[in-house]
Amino acid sequence: MKIRHALLAVAAVTAVLPGATAHAAPQDAARYTEYVALGDSWAADATFTQITTAFTPVNCVQSARNYGKQVAQALGVPVFRDATCGGATTRNMTAPQTSVLGTNAPQFDRLTPTTDLVTLEIGGNDAELAATVMECVTADPAATPCLDAHVSADGADRMSQNLLAAESRVIATIDGIRERSPHARILLLDYFQGVDLDGGCFPEIPISDPDAIWLGHKLLELHEMLARVADTTGVDFVNTYEGSAGHDACRPVGTRWVEGLMPFSGNPVGLAVPFHPNQLGADYQAVRVLETLGVN
Repeated sequence: MKIRHALLAVAAVTAVLPGATAHAAPQDAARYTEYVALGDSWAADATFTQITTAFTPVNCVQSARNYGKQVAQALGVPVFRDATCGGATTRNMTAPQTSVLGTNAPQFDRLTPTTDLVTLEIGGNDAELAATVMECVTADPAATPCLDAHVSADGADRMSQNLLAAESRVIATIDGIRERSPHARILLLDYFQGVDLDGGCFPEIPISDPDAIWLGHKLLELHEMLARVADTTGVDFVNTYEGSAGHDACRPVGTRWVEGLMPFSGNPVGLAVPFHPNQLGADYQAVRVLETLGVN
């Protein structure tokens, strides 16, 4: 999803780190020969600790051990391109992302007619859900800044409307992949449960319970929207939401798969991007992708 804060600081910690995976290459690994990973910061598994610029500029904060790289290594694909970039929307499939730290070319530029495997995780920034998380932060446990800003007196929820509007853009993105790579198997990932549906953990994460519950249900709506897109377009759906309960940002180090407000992680130890997957979350995403591909 979108990351707006502390991007200039990553220049000081940029590093190209070797990839790692716990998965062995399957016997039929040669089935896929050209894999392209597309998506936003949850696909890049954005990090300030193990950034790589092997595929994208530093402003993409792409992890050297994100799920795309783990899947590529597990499959043993001879050609892999990782276009994922923090802050990406569906627009950035065909338009570049530019900041003072660099430019990531349009993500579709990595697709070719011979691409035979594509993973895609996108939609959170189109709905502006990622940016909204920081709006919920408050010093008052009774305050509800997100509910006040996004839900009207008559119950209309602007974020729910945004999520519905993003659906057609994700469908169009899949159509664009098929136009450029007609023989590719396409896997669409959702976003796993980063916020518990029953509430938060104020003051550890300074978001009130009502706003945390609202955020949790918006993530559920995002999951449901992407599941509909997969069904509508006939692509494979990688359901990372299922099985992720109990691993939200309020859980202790070693249990949580997504970090909270503090920009520090225990997996790996070091600077983290708030409200994004840590290495345990990236590993879980990789496992679910490989399961969908029939690789255990």
